[in-house]
Parts: sequence; structure tokens; C-alpha cells
Amino acid sequence: MPVVEAAVTVPVPPDLAFTRSRHGLTMISEYVSYAPPTNVGMKMVCGPWFFEMFAGGWRFAPVCGSGRTVATWRYSFRCRPAPLRPVADRIGVWLLGRDIRRRIAGYAAGCADPEVVAAARRSLSD
Repeated sequence: MPVVEAAVTVPVPPDLAFTRSRHGLTMISEYVSYAPPTNVGMKMVCGPWFFEMFAGGWRFAPVCGSGRTVATWRYSFRCRPAPLRPVADRIGVWLLGRDIRRRIAGYAAGCADPEVVAAARRSLSD
């Protein structure tokens, strides 16, 4: 089963780094684990016809004593139909890999933006 993953270290602690993220594809998912501020896991309930299975996980781990966080996002999936899976899975790794890297880079930019961080801090105190 193919897996794509991206990780970035951001200059905020895990309670601020932990965020919900939205998938670029239209799908209905459900949380299978939810343990803020360290991790969340989801699985697809209903989604694009070409995914037989799709799941994702986001982990937020503190970098000891630095006030920073390593954010790691991982997706696993299986394409259908089965006869096309060898090619479809390779295409999926390429497309989803590119997408996850772009999205985590945007996330890291937000975590480095003082205005975004200040707004997130305010929402934590509400």
C-alpha cells in the first residue's frame, strides 16, 4: 500500500501547531484517533471513485526544550480498479506527494507568520 509523508519543523509548540487540515479532494472522513495536541488520524468513509482506501495522520512532536514542533503528515491509500493499481498507485504517490509537500510548506509559512501565530494564540485562550 503506498504511503506519502512530509515533515517540517515549525517555530511554535505543539498546542499551537496542532491544527485541523482539509483534504484537497472531496471526501467524507471520520476520525479514528484524536489526541490533541499530539496527533490525529482519519479514514475515508466516502470519497473519489479511484480510491479503494484512504487514510491520513498528522503528528505534532515537540523539539526538546526549543518551543518548536516537528509536524509530520502521512497519507496511505490504495487505488482501484485493481488491474490499474500498479500504475495508478505510482501516479498517486507522485500527485499526493507533491500536494502534501506544498500544503505542509504553506502550513510552515503560517506557523512562521507573526500575525497568524498571534491569531492562533488568541483562539487558544478563548
